[in-house]
Amino acid sequence: MDLYLWIKSLHVISVIAWMAGLFYLPRLFVYHVESDAVTGQTKELFQTMERRLLRAIMNPAMISSWVFGLWLVMTPGVVDWGAIWPYTKFAAILGMTWFHMWCAGQRKQLLAGTATVTGTGYRKMNEVPTVLMLVIVFSVIARPF
Repeated sequence: MDLYLWIKSLHVISVIAWMAGLFYLPRLFVYHVESDAVTGQTKELFQTMERRLLRAIMNPAMISSWVFGLWLVMTPGVVDWGAIWPYTKFAAILGMTWFHMWCAGQRKQLLAGTATVTGTGYRKMNEVPTVLMLVIVFSVIARPF
């Protein structure tokens, strides 16, 4: 039981770090595309911030969220597989992972100068992790399904 609580704690910490990055990276994209006329050091600063956020925080946090989450799922008695909530949570986690990969792809496009999404588009996409987070939290805690 002690190990379970440590794994659960590490999972929650990982998810918090991952969510912070998923909320912040699209906001950096907004600033990046809306200051497109800015060149030189400012452009390099955005690229550095985006790269470091993705590689140093978001990628490790996503991986550790998956590892600790799967570890929890394999713990006997933790998940009621006859209920619907584990499946809604899993679908939302897949959506969160897709969004992470989409952000990584957008960073590459911004770096190459081929991004077509506007600041407004990035603002709208910034709501995706919020909706997915709501599905996950309500699925696990309230279990309405």
